Amino acid sequence: MPKFVKPIIFLLCLVPLVSLVWSGFHGALGANPIEKVTHITGDWALRLLLLTLAVTPASKVLGWGFLLRWRRMLGLYAFFYAALHFLTYLVLDQFFDFSEIGKDIHKRPYITVGFTAFLLLIPLAVTSTNTMMKRLGRNWKRLHQLVYVIALLAVLHFLWLVKADNLEPLIYAVILILLFAARVWLQRRGKAIHHPAEKTASVNRFLG
Repeated sequence: MPKFVKPIIFLLCLVPLVSLVWSGFHGALGANPIEKVTHITGDWALRLLLLTLAVTPASKVLGWGFLLRWRRMLGLYAFFYAALHFLTYLVLDQFFDFSEIGKDIHKRPYITVGFTAFLLLIPLAVTSTNTMMKRLGRNWKRLHQLVYVIALLAVLHFLWLVKADNLEPLIYAVILILLFAARVWLQRRGKAIHHPAEKTASVNRFLG
């Protein structure tokens, strides 16, 4: 895979932000610009999160190992847009009114799960470097399995937020279910492949 592909993907991930800033400067964010920014940043955080989860099964099914090179970048972009989503709520919507934010987290389930998902994303972003991978060892993989919990909470956040048309969040929910199913299938296939090899090795040791 050519080296220039990764920079292109990097720039493509910035397109939603550039488009948002452009719309803001040209007054094209509608009657409620804060709500528009909140929704767009949240949408892209979820899309990139699901895309990050899709990288591993896609690379294994298609045999495209090069896809794994983009997983970390996509995951960090998911965190980036999630941070923008949260900061829009914190700064522009609530004006750092932590008392009101606390009430929202306590009383509104969609904010509760959304805030929890964002908090869980922070340690994943912090430990995304090669240095942290080496330092944590096996615990790094265990920690980053939280991404599935985060994705579930993010989908619930969107589903509970929408009051009328549930089609879009339901589409994301179906995608997440398919990704869970793909993970289970790949794990079972991996065990099925390794078990015969283990049995053959055991027979060879016995005969030897």
